[in-house]
Amino acid sequence: MSIPKIIDDAIQFVSGAVSRIFSVSDDKYPNTGVQPYDGDSNRRDRSADY
Repeated sequence: MSIPKIIDDAIQFVSGAVSRIFSVSDDKYPNTGVQPYDGDSNRRDRSADY
């Protein structure tokens, strides 16, 4: 392989990684919104926390 070909391949590899890092997210997670806390503590005496 010639040196210009190696340099070109390295530049394409790095630019592809940079564009993937800084591109818009392509995650396909569902929109769940805010999840409320609906549990209570099992401890009865909370004065020991302070």
